[in-house]
Amino acid sequence: MLELIQNGGVTTPKGYIAGAISAGLKSEIGALDLAILYSEKEADLASVFTTNKIESPSVTLSRKRSTDLKAHGVVVNSGCANCSVGSHGFTDAQEMTSLAANIFNINPEKMLICSTGKIGVELPMALIRQNINNIVLNEEGGEDFSKAIMTTDTYNKQFAVTIEIDEVKVTIGGAAKGSGMIHPDMATMLGFITTDANVEGRFFQESLKKAVDISFNMIDVDGDQSTNDTVLGFANGVSGNVNISKDSIYAEQFQEALNYVCIELAKSLVIDGEGAQTLIEVEVQGAKSFEDAAKASRGIASSNLVKAMVHGKDPNWGRIMMALGKTGSEMVEDKIDIFINDIHIVHEGKAIPYFNEAVLGAMKSEKVIFKISLNVGESKATAWGCDLTEEYVIFNSAYTT
Repeated sequence: MLELIQNGGVTTPKGYIAGAISAGLKSEIGALDLAILYSEKEADLASVFTTNKIESPSVTLSRKRSTDLKAHGVVVNSGCANCSVGSHGFTDAQEMTSLAANIFNINPEKMLICSTGKIGVELPMALIRQNINNIVLNEEGGEDFSKAIMTTDTYNKQFAVTIEIDEVKVTIGGAAKGSGMIHPDMATMLGFITTDANVEGRFFQESLKKAVDISFNMIDVDGDQSTNDTVLGFANGVSGNVNISKDSIYAEQFQEALNYVCIELAKSLVIDGEGAQTLIEVEVQGAKSFEDAAKASRGIASSNLVKAMVHGKDPNWGRIMMALGKTGSEMVEDKIDIFINDIHIVHEGKAIPYFNEAVLGAMKSEKVIFKISLNVGESKATAWGCDLTEEYVIFNSAYTT
């Protein structure tokens, strides 16, 4: 049975410590901006990275080190992306991980790095050297860690659950950041997952990729993908449960819990989308394949016209039909049904009578659910987005000024 832990985060699982400090990397005085997450026991590592062809050297270094499938932790900075800064960006990333590794007297190869913030700004290494050793690391540091990774986020995102594996309590925790430049194809979003579960390394990698595909890869704020998108997972086995492998009887239970944490974190990102006022949930069912359902649901959630329609509380279902059609998913127009917050408005590709005031009322809620039945198969998928508001345009028209 899955149990939600109140105020849980990345240090809720056993064997993890974290902390953060204000190093002056952000313009806001006193804002946390340099953080470390550390597993006291070397952990199995799972990772998924951005597919953007322009990537931060911080991503390049972490991607290179992740092939070992083992790590102790990650050092994270906000305030600058360490991207498009030349070759010294990689050297700076290496130094930053070495500084973090020296705190624990471990091999720097076992330390990863993530950076987030403005592109074209190099890491202020003098400030990092001056402050990194002053980070206070402990089991209560998860919340500070989740705050330090924020950029334009209005609140920190963290989550944790417990499950029971063969009468042993296992915990999965997580933290994520992202509010704009969100249309991940993992692969400015970062996600961190920790667990004290004893999980076989390659199964953990496969499990994280599956969880990312139905969570972080199914959200959209603005259709733009960051140069720094990264999700890292650490499994240190401290709980002492029986090893969970692909063929284990507990594999499905672990996957479901991991999916849950990732989905809740992903939804929190779009709820906090820059200028967002309304969460959009799009469920496409009756598709030929999961791939078709995923393309269709994500295509609708990422449509600027659909986003504007939700912001204006306008039940213009033609925009849903347009966005659906351009995804390339297999469909037959005469079989399509559309529901808005469970109100049936389109049947077999044509409008049907409905109480207009009821639909208008439904669209005034903080969450609008579009359910689309393609009726050509048995597969389904869900995507999440947010409305497109004037505040988003105003904010991003003056991001650096």
